Amino acid sequence: MRSEGAAARPGHEGPGSRGPDTNDPDPNHRDTNDPDTSGPDTIRRMEPSLEHEVADGIATVVIRHPAKRNAMTPGMWRALPPLLARLATDPAVRALVLTGDGDTFCAGADIGSLSATYEETAGIALPAEEALAAFPKPTLAAVRGYCVGGGCQLAAACDLRFAEEGAQFGITPAKLGIVYARSSTRRLVELVGPATAKFLLFSGELIDTERALRTGLLDEVLPAGGLDKRVAEFMRVLVSRSQLTQAAAKEFAAGPVEPDRVAYWQEQAGESKEAAEGIAAFFERRPPRFRWSPPAE
Repeated sequence: MRSEGAAARPGHEGPGSRGPDTNDPDPNHRDTNDPDTSGPDTIRRMEPSLEHEVADGIATVVIRHPAKRNAMTPGMWRALPPLLARLATDPAVRALVLTGDGDTFCAGADIGSLSATYEETAGIALPAEEALAAFPKPTLAAVRGYCVGGGCQLAAACDLRFAEEGAQFGITPAKLGIVYARSSTRRLVELVGPATAKFLLFSGELIDTERALRTGLLDEVLPAGGLDKRVAEFMRVLVSRSQLTQAAAKEFAAGPVEPDRVAYWQEQAGESKEAAEGIAAFFERRPPRFRWSPPAE
């Protein structure tokens, strides 16, 4: 994976370390096969960063800050919009997964790294949230563990959310005296309804996966150990479908659409021959070969 905000490094596994073995006569002894947890590679693995890779049409962005439950630092918030902009224009990307490193999605903003000013504390996440919401291809948040504060803000900006049992969700500005952004509040209300949105925003309390699924915050809940497999299966489904259908549906679902945009999508549908290919594939009992892709900007 490539990293934003820290030096690039292979993989995104957590740093390996081992405490003294109680059966070891010398507690200060380190086996020569143990990883060296004091070197520069380990230090880099502990640094906060956004890692990403593109494979089989799927961009995967990993929130990584192991020392703070993947809390987002100011540098990480600032790095996300340009990263998403590059992935949006990459023709190899047909869909995107946002997830957290290890057993936590994102515990919110790293408050310790923020100044006490209202502008920074309240506004630093908004450009990243809006960039994610505006990403032109399907997005899915794959959630384990805590999805709180700014983490829940990012998950809500995705098109879909899958979570593993045991995940917890919360939006916590009331704990900090922050006025939650109007656009973020409206997005939350549209997702879960006014009653649940008020519960989350007024109290800052966490809810479990059962309640999150029931209120619309989640689309699917998977048993422990089943999230990665289901996400991989579902993303393969998404990349096999028509990008034309997905792009138009995403724009229409986002809110009122100007007549010229409706006309644009009608024109694209006619010129692309996507429907003709889909119907032909149906009658010929074969997978469709959809060719349409977003025009280069």
